[in-house]
Amino acid sequence: MSHFDDRQAIAIVFLGTECPLAKLYGPRLTDIQRRYADRGVQVIGINSNTQDSMTELAAYVHRHAIGFPMLKDPGNVVADALGATRTPEVFLIDRERTVRYHGRIDDQYGVGYSREREAEPELTRAIDQLLAGQPISEPSTEPVGCHIGRVKPIEATGEVTYAKHIAPIFNAHCVSCHRDGEIAPFTLNSYDDVLGWEDTILEVIADNRMPPWSANPAHGTFANDPRLSERERELIETWVDNGMPEGDARDLPTPPVFVAGWQIGRPDEVITMRDQAFRVPAEGIVDYQRFVVDPGWDEDKYIVAAEARPDKRSVVHHILVYVIPEGERRQDVRQVVAGYAPGSPPMQLKDGVALHVKAGSKLLFEMHYTPNGTEQEDLSYLGVKFTAKPNVRKLLRGRLAINTKFEIPAGEADHVVSATYHARTEENLISMSPHMHLRGKSFRYVAHFPDNTTKVLLDVPNYDFNWQLKYVLAEPLRIPRDTRIECTAVFDNSESNLTNPDPTQPVRWGDQSFEEMMIGFMDTVPINDEF
Repeated sequence: MSHFDDRQAIAIVFLGTECPLAKLYGPRLTDIQRRYADRGVQVIGINSNTQDSMTELAAYVHRHAIGFPMLKDPGNVVADALGATRTPEVFLIDRERTVRYHGRIDDQYGVGYSREREAEPELTRAIDQLLAGQPISEPSTEPVGCHIGRVKPIEATGEVTYAKHIAPIFNAHCVSCHRDGEIAPFTLNSYDDVLGWEDTILEVIADNRMPPWSANPAHGTFANDPRLSERERELIETWVDNGMPEGDARDLPTPPVFVAGWQIGRPDEVITMRDQAFRVPAEGIVDYQRFVVDPGWDEDKYIVAAEARPDKRSVVHHILVYVIPEGERRQDVRQVVAGYAPGSPPMQLKDGVALHVKAGSKLLFEMHYTPNGTEQEDLSYLGVKFTAKPNVRKLLRGRLAINTKFEIPAGEADHVVSATYHARTEENLISMSPHMHLRGKSFRYVAHFPDNTTKVLLDVPNYDFNWQLKYVLAEPLRIPRDTRIECTAVFDNSESNLTNPDPTQPVRWGDQSFEEMMIGFMDTVPINDEF
């Protein structure tokens, strides 16, 4: 600290190399340092994470062009002295070394969300007030981010070990995303990978943020349900409480094998989203990007497998590839060729089922990007496999409960919008995918059968725009003719919705995330053969 005796204020910021918010705020802190250097302000970064090596710290500084000193805090001594718990977390001190502001840098980003309106500049406002000799109007805010990975004083004991009990859980539920090159912010492939992340892991499990799944377990059984069982939760909690013993390496399970290339096998055709890569900025909000591609299909296609693959997985939030029929200007929302979300499986049809795309159709790539602190260039693509028409017995049908004629009033916290799908033929329901944007709060599918009985097919009480999930039924559900499937969506356009771009404005249907949609997607297959 004696190196900075001439400074009017010092912002001590705790940062981690892999925490998503620390990545996003690194460049923003560099900008603050640049703007305030001539006014006697110094930013100092502190890394207290036991899991972050000096090599990783140097890589973080280089990758994010950090323009202020970054120091390593072995044994989290400085973090303990200041009472820091999160990354990022800032302590603004004056010349007398008194903490004048503590908390967030601003409120732009939170865990799992980013505000699409101008951030409250909490740190820089405090700096301005301090330099002006004024009282700090808001001296404390709640820091949000990853837990600092502290050295644990507990001796590792107990029968629950990483090798025998915890590694199998992580392999089954987490590693598909928490591995090199995937969208998750840190890896969970090994014992050393886990150390330092245990408090964050416990928090996201307790909050049901991870593994990502929003369906109410009281309704429906789904083939792709990734949730932890109560026993698995208890094992993880016990293991952390006991100091995280590693166990015998001979007890380690066989590591999961992930397909490096195409999950559907070698595709018959690969189609890129456009000719040139799209530049994803280091931070900020990126509106939906929509790219139209002409695959040159001069004959009808029968697709049996389709896989959308992100080029830069770390910044691709999700991909939807729609069909634009010949002569039409907009996509047919009932025909989704492929979708991608982290951890989601590709479309693979069997038993003579295929998706029919008519000759002359174009494709629309709808891309949603999430900046991760480093500028990226993405050129995502689609792979498809075809079959001949004589091999097809049934066609996969995209069904919709959709409402485009709504207006969500400004400030309304519980605005209900409904839509209904009428089954005109007997069919099997395969999957459901609710779709809303940033005001989406909850979504429910209810079937009203011809015999006057009803059944809740899917209930999503806490819709999360960050996870565009498809809920695949464990067993197809027979839908008799004249069944009505009613979808009910609830929107929150109030100030309490942290992701709300502007609660002072009414919201209507639109393509961008600051507008809204209300679609209950469904995949069905007819009961009887069509060919």
